[in-house]
Amino acid sequence: MGEVTRFAPSPTGPLHLGHAYAAIVAHDMARASGGRFLVRMEDIDRARSRGGWDLAALDDLGWLGLTWDGPVLYQSSRLPAYRAALERLEAMGLLYGCTCTRGDIRAALSAPQEGAFPVIGPDGPVYPGTCRGRPVAEGAAIRLDLTRAVNRTRDLEYRETGPTCPGLRRIDAQAMLSGVGDIVLARRDMGTSYHLSVVLDDAFQGVTTVTRGEDLAEATEIHVLLQRLLDLPTPAYHHHRLIRDDQGKRLAKRDDARALSLYRAEGATPEDIRRMLGLQTIG
Repeated sequence: MGEVTRFAPSPTGPLHLGHAYAAIVAHDMARASGGRFLVRMEDIDRARSRGGWDLAALDDLGWLGLTWDGPVLYQSSRLPAYRAALERLEAMGLLYGCTCTRGDIRAALSAPQEGAFPVIGPDGPVYPGTCRGRPVAEGAAIRLDLTRAVNRTRDLEYRETGPTCPGLRRIDAQAMLSGVGDIVLARRDMGTSYHLSVVLDDAFQGVTTVTRGEDLAEATEIHVLLQRLLDLPTPAYHHHRLIRDDQGKRLAKRDDARALSLYRAEGATPEDIRRMLGLQTIG
């Protein structure tokens, strides 16, 4: 059976060359194996997911010559599934409410022990645990009590198929306590978070290989932990290189100069885009 991959952009701006690379890698991997390529819109940030960027993204994908299987999944239609998962984790005693602002967290981390510095994890500075033990409450962010979570799991591992050190990766759950901390699983204004929604949606769509940029590799141990807690399958992960600008900086939505729509307007072809990205041309 072929691989099931997906491309899951946030529809908050135009697709750029980095998006094109990620989409083509996932698409070609699925097609080469006789599998399925899926498209998902990660539109949980409703305040920013406006302006028809989803339709523009689909138009760009079609122009690139990519085809996808089945309807596009919108995360905004999956909120009941996210709530159910949170309720399950809360019943397991793994969640707590957090009312800390970013300023509160900075203040708590601004006076560490002499000679020490805040640890930076996948989501930024590791949360100091100020609200740990508080009940989940309306209007508060919801965090995962990582200490309790890792104590419920064992033998965390996943298969990496990307170009850097492929093979079986074993996760040191105890090292996560100091290097990751109590991550947010539901933000006040969203009812979920990237970590929770991506894990649930990959399982829901039957994704067997997650292809994404190497900048998200650090988040994989969080996702494997959540998969184990929620009895979900763990897919293989393929972390690929990033497309960077002339200064070596990763491309972001603000890099409109590299938007696919501008290349299209200037007469570029899909084959031109593939060559620019160092990818095999179609046919």
